[in-house]
Amino acid sequence: MTTELRTESIPAPLIVEALKDAFRWERPEGRPATSPLGWVLTVPDTHQRSVLRLLTDDPDIRLLTCSTEDEANAIAAGLSIGGEPVLMLIQHAGLYASVNTLRGVAMDGRVPSFYLIGLLGRQPGQELSDSRSSMVRYAEPLLETFGVPYARLENADDLPRIAEYYRLSREQMGPTAVLVGLETGE
Repeated sequence: MTTELRTESIPAPLIVEALKDAFRWERPEGRPATSPLGWVLTVPDTHQRSVLRLLTDDPDIRLLTCSTEDEANAIAAGLSIGGEPVLMLIQHAGLYASVNTLRGVAMDGRVPSFYLIGLLGRQPGQELSDSRSSMVRYAEPLLETFGVPYARLENADDLPRIAEYYRLSREQMGPTAVLVGLETGE
């Protein structure tokens, strides 16, 4: 007997609040309360577009749109080394496109790197390994091959994983990821 996964589109405001919670954990004492909590670097992502729309006007987050995921990785590394809280919001295609940079910067360079990765084409209630989309199907095996700790964001109950895996990237001085199962909601 197989059990269907409980997958649902998570409202963007809940995800944005979870991102802020992750950044609040790292906020140094003495930092002015008026300064932004952290940086979100992205390459345009249709899967998480409702989150990006909210971040565009959010005074607590600095949003930077990059040309490529390699560029986002390099800028994120510089910000992180400079003491700025930062994460990357990308699509699964960007994970594949930037795997060498992930390896070189986050793994070999031991730079804390947190990725929120949208799984465009994910079918509700279906295991990733059963997906018709090879990009969805191979996301977890790729992360496993490189030893990148990851979790799934399948429904609102999973939102604490964002802060958990963000912290883990800092503690382990390397990459971690949370895979966003379904397109984010309004």
